[in-house]
Amino acid sequence: MSEIFEVFVTLFFGPDNTHTGRALAGFRGDLTMARRAGGRQARHAQRSAPLEEAIKPVRPGERGGRYHPFTDQDLEAIVENIYRILEEVGFKDATPHCIETCEAVGAVLGDDGRLRMPRAVVDTALKHAKRNLILHAQDPEFDLDLSGSRVHFATAGAAVMIADSIKNEYRDSTTRDLYDLARIADNCEHIHMFQRMCVLRDLENTYEMDLNTTYCCVAGTRKHVGASWSNCDHLGKALEMLHIIAGGEAAWRARPFVSQSNCFVVPPMKFAQEALECLRVAVEGGMPVLLLSAGQAGATTPATLAGAVSQAWAECIGGLVYVNAIEPGAPAIIGAWPFVSDLRTGAMSGGSPEQGLISSGCAQLGLYFDLPFGTACGMTDANMPDFQAGAERAHTLMPPALAGSNLIYEAAGMYSSLLGVCPESLILDNDVLGATLRAVRGIEVNEKTLGFDDLAQVCLGDKGHYLGSDHTLAVMQSEYLYPEVGNRFSPTVWEASAKPLAIDNAIRTRDHILATYVPTHIPPEVDAEIRAKFPIRLMTEDLVVSA
Repeated sequence: MSEIFEVFVTLFFGPDNTHTGRALAGFRGDLTMARRAGGRQARHAQRSAPLEEAIKPVRPGERGGRYHPFTDQDLEAIVENIYRILEEVGFKDATPHCIETCEAVGAVLGDDGRLRMPRAVVDTALKHAKRNLILHAQDPEFDLDLSGSRVHFATAGAAVMIADSIKNEYRDSTTRDLYDLARIADNCEHIHMFQRMCVLRDLENTYEMDLNTTYCCVAGTRKHVGASWSNCDHLGKALEMLHIIAGGEAAWRARPFVSQSNCFVVPPMKFAQEALECLRVAVEGGMPVLLLSAGQAGATTPATLAGAVSQAWAECIGGLVYVNAIEPGAPAIIGAWPFVSDLRTGAMSGGSPEQGLISSGCAQLGLYFDLPFGTACGMTDANMPDFQAGAERAHTLMPPALAGSNLIYEAAGMYSSLLGVCPESLILDNDVLGATLRAVRGIEVNEKTLGFDDLAQVCLGDKGHYLGSDHTLAVMQSEYLYPEVGNRFSPTVWEASAKPLAIDNAIRTRDHILATYVPTHIPPEVDAEIRAKFPIRLMTEDLVVSA
């Protein structure tokens, strides 16, 4: 055992490293806690250099689809139920433009005022729908491929409060908070897209709120941004701003780096008219749209999970019919986001095990229809980062990721069933997202990974272990994912390191990002042009660093 430990220490520290001698001496009975901690720091420093893309253990867009909550027979029954809902029930409160446009492709407005969509109309929309969608970012390095079963994680939400884990209290969210959340997410490897997370409660004017929400997001991150607008005129002004950032309307249309999250339907099966107008403006303006149905099982959808999935998908496909009637092949993401109720109280329960299950069922339908698909999982009912929060985050994220959801929104930072957002939790949750992607990637089996030659060399030679083999060194970073803020200390090393907790590490990382990270992807002259034309409330000094 002593010999194996010496090889292990030498492998990770190097034969001439002073930490090697310390660790070996400690193993012989003279190791102090401080020395163990020092050795760990050296090992961390060795890993601090960025990994080459080719050897990273996980990458954006790992392929899921291995988990199937529905059997083939179940899936066909769900699909038939969706068609039946659209054809026999239809939608209430369509706008004149929606009625006219959808009737032109075969939809039927009944005497009861409901807009119904026969199977042939739905099939035509499905035929023309955009597939293999690329969500562009301001920096092409962060473009997202939503084809097939590729899996990505995104933030989202409309929290009205910030959860302060240091003070253990909540406060109103502000403009600066949203900008800071975007900056933090920009530094989280496994958060692939930033969608608005909180409401700007320091602004009362809805136009300024909509415009500044967009600005804070695109100024704070290079990644693709998701946002929403309360009024189609506000969206028109936001598009003018985005054209300036992109370098003109043509450049924007070639690489639209913001998508619209649109709750065009009020479950059950009722259109939201102002949202429909925003949807129209987005499609005509070349902006990708997330067709979002956010019913709540037992309240605004059937309480049964299969019924909730059916209604959510029927509502989203109704939106897809409208989008493709406006412009065939317009970029759209199916956003079937059925939420779960705690039927004892009627309150939403985002951290329930059923949330992950119902979302994975929706993801399986995304693969069935071969449509870009996103759902919402990872929110927690907990009020602060604690055991409940981590457990609920993990057990709701894993099923839809394994089922192959292209985008999982609200995957990080959301608390109190979406009422609160915690900035440092983005950093904690980044570890959870990475681990989830590692499970999605699965186990690769080939001649190299079977490891026979290494096994034969160890067993037939005189080593007796694999710690020093070239094979072990070759896969230590490509096969294994290591936490960024979580630790794997032994009790003695943990005590010698001042007993750190993951939340402490996350807070330190948060503070470092906000004190040092200055996004520079929008040139100062472009920012000045935007400020001259629009009421931007984030102060220019806020674009530098925190106090």
